[in-house]
Amino acid sequence: MTAPVDYRASGVDLDLYDETMKRLPPLLKRTYNSPRVLDWPGGFAGLFRLNANIGLLSRTYRDPVLVSSTDGVGTKLKLAVATGRHSTVGIDLVAMSVNDCLCVGAEPLFFLDYVAMSHDDPDLTVQIVQGISDGCVEAEVALLGGETAILPEFYKPNEYDLAGFCVGVVERKHVLTGQDINLGDKIIGLGSSGLHSNGYSLARKIAFDVAGLQADSHVPALGRTVADEFLAPTKLYVRALKTVYRQYRVKRIIHGIAHITGGGLIDNPPRILPEGLAIELFRNSWPVPPVFSWLQSTGSVPDDEMFRVFNMGIGMVMIVAPYYAESIAKTLTKEAGVPSWVIGEVTRGDRSVRFVDGAGSRG
Repeated sequence: MTAPVDYRASGVDLDLYDETMKRLPPLLKRTYNSPRVLDWPGGFAGLFRLNANIGLLSRTYRDPVLVSSTDGVGTKLKLAVATGRHSTVGIDLVAMSVNDCLCVGAEPLFFLDYVAMSHDDPDLTVQIVQGISDGCVEAEVALLGGETAILPEFYKPNEYDLAGFCVGVVERKHVLTGQDINLGDKIIGLGSSGLHSNGYSLARKIAFDVAGLQADSHVPALGRTVADEFLAPTKLYVRALKTVYRQYRVKRIIHGIAHITGGGLIDNPPRILPEGLAIELFRNSWPVPPVFSWLQSTGSVPDDEMFRVFNMGIGMVMIVAPYYAESIAKTLTKEAGVPSWVIGEVTRGDRSVRFVDGAGSRG
């Protein structure tokens, strides 16, 4: 007679899964910074009120457009798994989607995550979701819920994958499509915190295969270990842009925003340019963080490849009316705490980016 087979024998322990689920609600509730979140304990979905007039809160949209973005963290997770450091990749997950929503002019509202792993591990899951929760607090979005999938045959032990998505809202008349970009507009570059979440396949190859380093190897040029540098979380730009919007209420001075992710400064800004326009970026108009110079020299990587794969120290660009560019850059730097520079301008061309000699300015 065949012995009974249960779910645990197939690699899924429901009791352990329940233990994990009991430890996550506090990490979600700490992100509920708005009374628009409708708590539904044990519910099958997250609830969020778009229009609300509660106490001091007043949010009423006349013609709201919902904005959504989804993304993952990519092979940066390989380093997190190798080092056992899982508390920052959740911030990356939030930032990749939230920063994309900002490019439309949206106010990010809420976030949901998907965590998939081979076997249930409550401690690992809590570390990951703690990072996601931290990212949501920083981004001022509510972590409404998510999914933890246990897939024994899909992932090797101790490996996992992350995905997430953000939903935001913007008044239709304020949607940033790039169609307001004009000849002579200035480009403001907002400083990155390092590699962010792109180019890790190349970065890991250079550091580990070419240079023969380990994750805990100290790199003099960086002043810290490979892991410390490579696991620095992606910068969130929500509060920085909110600062700008509060101080510059003049209509339509911000004409476009691009998040500098895969494709770097070469491929991302042209996505929002109207036909007949291009971007000129001024060489040496911002300080390139040491990690990029180190990767380039160690791997003998050509300039074009560096600017296409990595953000090179610019995590986001804003295309603005020229009269306000210097002032906005200073506001971002001094009041929002995000080092920013005027790094280029809009010219005639074929929706491309080219580098020229020129004088940028520090905010």
